[in-house]
Amino acid sequence: MVKVIYFIKRKPGMDLQEFRRYWLNQHAQLVLKVPEVRKYVQSHTMDSGYRRHEPIYDGVAELWYDSTDVMRGIADTPESRAALADDPNFIDMEKFRFVITEERVQKENPVAPGMPKLIAFIKRKPGMAVEDFQSYWRKTHGPLAQRVPGIRRYVQCHVRPSAYAAGREPLYDGVAETWFEDEAAMKAGTGTAEYRAVRADEPNFIAPGPLPFIVALEHLIL
Repeated sequence: MVKVIYFIKRKPGMDLQEFRRYWLNQHAQLVLKVPEVRKYVQSHTMDSGYRRHEPIYDGVAELWYDSTDVMRGIADTPESRAALADDPNFIDMEKFRFVITEERVQKENPVAPGMPKLIAFIKRKPGMAVEDFQSYWRKTHGPLAQRVPGIRRYVQCHVRPSAYAAGREPLYDGVAETWFEDEAAMKAGTGTAEYRAVRADEPNFIAPGPLPFIVALEHLIL
């Protein structure tokens, strides 16, 4: 199964609450009509993400399909075209991008509505082969992150190798998703030795510079 992650910024001039309502209601109803979608989740950036500055994204959409062949097969259906035609009504299309990924679950526990979900957007360090990046992230960094106190669930979304065909470079090499009991637990974890070990390891496989992320609330649509 593959998971497509869409990076979403509201269209210029659109009120944040209006954007959220439109995405959660009108647009979601169109996506629900698209055939062969196995799961559909919207993650909306929390209000706290707007206190100091405008976040990199207002949220992400995640859609699961059985395969990329299935995705290609439904791309030209009337339902898919209707959902695509609706995007400009609430999305800044100049910033609209997506990656096709496969999940690597690192820690599994039930999560409840209202639990904060930290979503980090990851680029591998310069000169590192994609295979080496994915292996290191999964086998070395993943076990470190699992041990951070307060984490309920941790999933790595690895961009599929086809994204690199013919020398192409996707926007990100992966997306990390981490759920916490609450915001207090998320903040408390940053003061631990386990968290410091995770941050110290990041330069071994992640590109230099600030790591872009949002903290979101998840809405399970399908």
